[in-house]
Amino acid sequence: MPLSADFPFRLGKPRSLLSQTLTGTALGALLQVIPASAQPTATQASPDNAAAVAGTPPRTKAPQNARTLPPSPKTNSSADGRVSNSDPVTYLADHESYDKTGLFILEGNVRLWQDEQTLRADTVTYDRAAGIIRASHHVALTQPDGSTAYADHVELAHGMKDAVSSSMYVRMPSEAKLSSSGMRRVNGRVTDFANPVYTACPVCAAHPDQRPFWDIKAHGMTQDKDNQNIEFDRAWLHVLGVPVFYFPYLPVTDPSSERHSGLLNFNAKPHDHYLGTVFSLPYYWVIDGHQDATFTPQVSTKSGPQLSTIYRNRLNNGYLYFEGGVADDTLHGRPFYNAFGEISDGGKEHGAQAYINSRGEFNLSPHWRVGFHANRATSANYMRDYSLSGYGNDTLNSNAYLEGFGVGSYLRLDAQVYQGLNQGLINNKDLPYSLPRFTYDFQGEPDQLGGRLSVHTTDFVVLRERGANDQRGELALQWDRPWTNKWGQQWLLTARVDSMLYHATHMQEQPLYENAGSRVRGQVQPTVAVKINWPFLRSFAKGHGTQIFEPIVQFIAAPNTGNALHRQLPNEDSFAYEFNDTTLFALNRYMGTDRLDGGLRANIGLHQNWSWNGRSIDMLIGESFMQHPTRGGPAYLAYSGVQHTFSDPVGRIQMTPSRYFDLTARGRFNPYTKSFDYGEGLVSAGVPFLRVSAGYIYEPITPYYYYYTPHYERLNSEVLRNPYLSKTSEISGSVTGRWKHVHFTYYTRRSLSRKEFVANGGVIGYSNDCFTLNVYVSRQNTRIGGRRPRATVGFSVSLRSLGTFGN
Repeated sequence: MPLSADFPFRLGKPRSLLSQTLTGTALGALLQVIPASAQPTATQASPDNAAAVAGTPPRTKAPQNARTLPPSPKTNSSADGRVSNSDPVTYLADHESYDKTGLFILEGNVRLWQDEQTLRADTVTYDRAAGIIRASHHVALTQPDGSTAYADHVELAHGMKDAVSSSMYVRMPSEAKLSSSGMRRVNGRVTDFANPVYTACPVCAAHPDQRPFWDIKAHGMTQDKDNQNIEFDRAWLHVLGVPVFYFPYLPVTDPSSERHSGLLNFNAKPHDHYLGTVFSLPYYWVIDGHQDATFTPQVSTKSGPQLSTIYRNRLNNGYLYFEGGVADDTLHGRPFYNAFGEISDGGKEHGAQAYINSRGEFNLSPHWRVGFHANRATSANYMRDYSLSGYGNDTLNSNAYLEGFGVGSYLRLDAQVYQGLNQGLINNKDLPYSLPRFTYDFQGEPDQLGGRLSVHTTDFVVLRERGANDQRGELALQWDRPWTNKWGQQWLLTARVDSMLYHATHMQEQPLYENAGSRVRGQVQPTVAVKINWPFLRSFAKGHGTQIFEPIVQFIAAPNTGNALHRQLPNEDSFAYEFNDTTLFALNRYMGTDRLDGGLRANIGLHQNWSWNGRSIDMLIGESFMQHPTRGGPAYLAYSGVQHTFSDPVGRIQMTPSRYFDLTARGRFNPYTKSFDYGEGLVSAGVPFLRVSAGYIYEPITPYYYYYTPHYERLNSEVLRNPYLSKTSEISGSVTGRWKHVHFTYYTRRSLSRKEFVANGGVIGYSNDCFTLNVYVSRQNTRIGGRRPRATVGFSVSLRSLGTFGN
């Protein structure tokens, strides 16, 4: 038979990808990767899109005027009975005829269709008796995956399922290209190539004969559409024409694959401070069209192994995500101490360890949904040792919630639990449980007076194993009436009532440390405010620019309820008070509502903006005035900025005078001490190939430690002497550049108050259309939960369509 039976490649069903990897060489297994286009994804590209990506025209169905080739009298099945040629082959051609031997000959712009395959050629000869189609001269065969094969002569059988050819060139999806000295396809699914040369580098239009940046030359290659993989036999990887690596066996994923089970790119870290040399090789499993899983075994030289798993399920009414792991943590590091000099109690630090990080959300109806977040770990040290996601945070948060959405309304009912990671600072017994918490917000339509009514409530029950327990019921009503008068003044009248009712027990314990043990208390605070914006507008630069000059004045009247410091009221959400340009005109500058701003106040500000030809400068300065500052709570907070009748001035400026420069800065100046109590800024300048950025932040306190209180003392100035009152003064900077194919980045961060660097690092790399190499160096100088400073060096190499490996 014309289809050569002794084609020099193995026949039959190929082995599975996993068995091939296990029987292949170790080096080949390390480089089996899922290409970037085949990473886990919830959607799949359509075949038409795949054809477009491959640079070939999308497949078209046979036109209505196409005629059908006469069926062959031979069997309908291929050699193994799997493929049927019962689907008709249709054709169009300029000329058709029969020769004296009975062969059907098509000539001139010949086109054949069967299923989703299309063939073009100058001449096609159909041997009906043998069931063979021979295509000659300028043959192009388009496949369902979007790839197109070009050859001078191709023979096809069993419809167009089986084929054999010599000197073939194939364009695949993701810019992958292949040339070979011979090809054989069986059942339309398995294709063998002789002496293939494979690359994913684009062809240079100016120099089409130039060698690609990288290519793979092999003795043979098999493309398996069922298993969606490509296997190279005795392959060399060439870079710039120089052989670099030899692979006796190299399996990779077919470029046309969107989601494919198999080994992902490996990760190797030569040196880790805790684990030593680390190696991991993930395996990706496509369960079905809407769910998948990734298993990542990890081995290291200093500790026991770890196995982590990620499971994803995209449902019609929601999603489910699960991440977890188990390990044998054999590290026995020395204990560490927190900023207060206390030893950390990390719980069970060694042996069998586990963690879970999962979430899910499900729509019950168009207006209701439920969800959850579950985050737990057996110990903080386990998360530190294995660098698990979430380490460095103070707590792991878990919750379950019910949400409802309406027209202008939102409802949420949830429960919150916490696990402390920094055990030296936050003990699990001190952490609260919110069982439950209820939040509701509503904003109505404009009423007959032109105003809108808003309703808000956040009610909760807070329980602690060691500390105060309290319950709060809240109701806040706010009515806003905006209008603009004939002078262009924009007015806003606000009337608000905040009301809270509390029941608390164990108030003498943390974090309240009040005198009474149990109390039922409440507070009601009405507030009336009037705000006036008077913008003035003019044009300049011959109409290409505009300037806005906008004075802003606000008057607020409320009882002097202060911050309830001496009224035995619990405080769960108002530890921080923020006074800057963003809260200058806020009715309440506390971060919650357990403490409220009160008294007679006035806020003034001046806003200016210049905009021209895509450039802009925006500026705001302002100040606040209080009738009785010492009766309010913020005056008792260190560096709050409102300790006097005239507050500290606040300001902000944002400048983008050109595309080569931008600046954002804000701060708060204390005229009594003639110093800044708060300031931050970020500046960036440069040209497209070189950019320099710098930032600075200053604050005389460290708000993080405000939440800490020893179990046996009250919150007083002696406790807060350190580190709460330590200054935060840090500067950061970075340089980023790109010149042709080379790119680099350097970044640094230094604490001026501690006179030490926080972190330094950089990346330098080379990249083009089909290859990327990055080498990075970083050093962390801070201690997080006992993690000591360390330097890290790593690299990553990415070959288009083959994937990325490194760390």
